[in-house]
Amino acid sequence: MKTKYRGFLKEASHQTIAGGSAGLVEICLMHPLDVVKTRFQIQRGKGDANSYRSLGHCFKTIFHQEGILGFYKGILPPILVETPKRAVKFLTFEQYKKILSYTSLPTGVIFTVAGLGSGLTEAIVVNPFEVVKVSLQAQRNSFSQQPSSFAYAREIIKTQGLGLRGLNKGLTATLGRHGVFNMIYFGFYFNVKNIIPANKDPSIEFLRKLGIGFLSGTIASCVNIPFDVAKSRIQGPQPKPGEVKYRTCFTSMKTIYREEGFFALYKGLVPKVMRLGPGGAVMLLVYEYAFAWLQENF
Repeated sequence: MKTKYRGFLKEASHQTIAGGSAGLVEICLMHPLDVVKTRFQIQRGKGDANSYRSLGHCFKTIFHQEGILGFYKGILPPILVETPKRAVKFLTFEQYKKILSYTSLPTGVIFTVAGLGSGLTEAIVVNPFEVVKVSLQAQRNSFSQQPSSFAYAREIIKTQGLGLRGLNKGLTATLGRHGVFNMIYFGFYFNVKNIIPANKDPSIEFLRKLGIGFLSGTIASCVNIPFDVAKSRIQGPQPKPGEVKYRTCFTSMKTIYREEGFFALYKGLVPKVMRLGPGGAVMLLVYEYAFAWLQENF
């Protein structure tokens, strides 16, 4: 019994460390695209005086007005949470997968359901950090003029509280975003990886995993982005100060669709795919190689 328990703790610790490492690498590489994505998502149609005309215009404007550090606004909350967040993501996926293996579900369905469970768990952990991150990313002042993440979090708690109208606002949209993303991300990756044979050549095998990981992140991003747009509207600044226009997930989607059209629900898709296509591949590869190395050496 003790040996089995030690084995579980060892494996879980390796999954946690590998998952945390994957998240940290991904966020450091891809955060500028997350800032650009958020800026597009909080725009409210052509009538918005601060709207960006294109992806290139957004990059140029941020660089000229806010400096290179403008692309790293709001990075501290995701760095602080990325290690535990991705650790939760991969650890819970592996544990849900193990639990579901005792059922009669087909293997492909197990990967998908385990992914959904890991996404919902991850969303609960990450949502307060997302509220702070989106609020900071929405600000267009220079990086040096911004309040610290901790000061901003304290301000939100002081003025709006810890609940669904304060530090946990947008929770339902975050649950939708992460649940749908992880369901497709893990489900597609592991199902397709099992279909396409492994290659003995390490370089080709690396490219095989990289390609499947890229497709996983890209497809998941395209499907879950309406939840992401709703989340950004709920957690970002409201159109009129003191008046909450975007409060719940599906009501926000309905409002955006009615006022701005169907494609408004896909705002920020290009920078999101640019981030989570390669970023999704990076995470899976770092996780798999780090986990294999830990299993072999510890």
